[in-house]
Formats: sequence, structure tokens, C-alpha cells
Amino acid sequence: MQYEIFGGSLPAVTVYLDKGESIYTQSGGMSWMTSSMKMETNMKGGLFKGLARAFSGDSIFMATYSANAPNQSITCASSFPGSIIALDVSNNRYICQKSAFLCAQPAVELKVTMPNGLKGGLFGGEGFIMQELSGSGIAFLELDGSIKEVELSQGEKLVVDTGNVAVYESRVKYSAEMVKGFANILFGGEGLFVTTLEGPGKVWLQTMTATMLASRIIPFISTKSN
Repeated sequence: MQYEIFGGSLPAVTVYLDKGESIYTQSGGMSWMTSSMKMETNMKGGLFKGLARAFSGDSIFMATYSANAPNQSITCASSFPGSIIALDVSNNRYICQKSAFLCAQPAVELKVTMPNGLKGGLFGGEGFIMQELSGSGIAFLELDGSIKEVELSQGEKLVVDTGNVAVYESRVKYSAEMVKGFANILFGGEGLFVTTLEGPGKVWLQTMTATMLASRIIPFISTKSN
């Protein structure tokens, strides 16, 4: 399987498939494709896994696209300004923000997870649940803003503002900690909790989130009727 990521800050990925090869996306994830592609919609894993995906920001139903002839292609576009990255999950498991999944090869398993238990889920900046990728093959993720990849050494810690954690290897330790100091909590502008990531392992950080962008835009939206 070959692929091309293009589009700058409004990215998309085109996946090139030989006959018999396939990828799956969440429902509605296809932007365009060649004519000899077959689409099959299913829950991929059953009703329970479908409902769990819905809580992590994806659709209950998934769509599998298979090539019925050589030299076929399918393009999936990001739904938000940012970046698309490709991850080979064959040798690692990855934890990513909810709604990050874009498309993947069939042997990639997508499920939901709660980082570091209830505390991490509640205060880690990504809501109750995140997404976990495992299995084998390539998965494509849509992330917000620009992406910085950081390699943490053994015991090295990185403190990250809420929501800026995009992806990390499962071996990275993830915890949520309360901001210290009364003045920092009231006037620091960072919220009550920050996320701490501890190596070894790779993490991918994003410069923007949908929540951040919305908070900047909302004050300029007039609620008065014309």
C-alpha cells in the first residue's frame, strides 16, 4: 500500500490500493475514490464496540473500501485545520485524542481507552475516553494545528497544557496533576489540571485544538439579530 499526504494546513491523504487491498474509515470518511472501489458498511466489532467508538468521537458504523481492480485509490480529508500523520502500529500501541482516527488498514484495531483510570480521563484534557490503536498495519490520524514529535528518554517528564497531547506511545506514562498555587489556579489561565507525560517513548503534541479555536472565535460572533 502506498499513500500521499497533501494539502498543507487543510490536509488529506490519498491511499493507493492494488486489487484485493482495502482500508476502513468512519462513516462518511471518504472524500473521493476511483470507480473500481467497493464500499461495505458495518459496525466492525459489533454493537458494543460501535457504541464505544461513538463516545470517543467516531461513528458507530465504519466503512470498508476494497479495490476490485489494480491501481485504485481513495482520498480521506481532515475535518479540521491541522495535520495528518501515518503510524505503523505493528510494533507499538498508540493512545490518541478522541476523534483522531481517520482511516487504517483492516488489521489495525481501534478501541476506546481511559488513560490512567478515571482521574486521567476526567482531567487529562481529552474527556473521559481516548482512542487506542493496535494490531498491524498503517493508521492515519487527523490532528489539530501543527505537530511536534518529541522523544522522551527514560524518566524524562514533559508537562503539557490541557488538550495539547495528540498521540503517545502506550509505554509513556500519562498522569493528570493539579496546578500548584492559589494564584496560578485563579489567574494562570491554564485551568485546574495539566498533563504530565513520562518517558521512555514518543509523544506527538499539537499546537491547537478545536476548543481553543472556538474560544477565540466566539467573542467575535454577534448574537444580535439583524
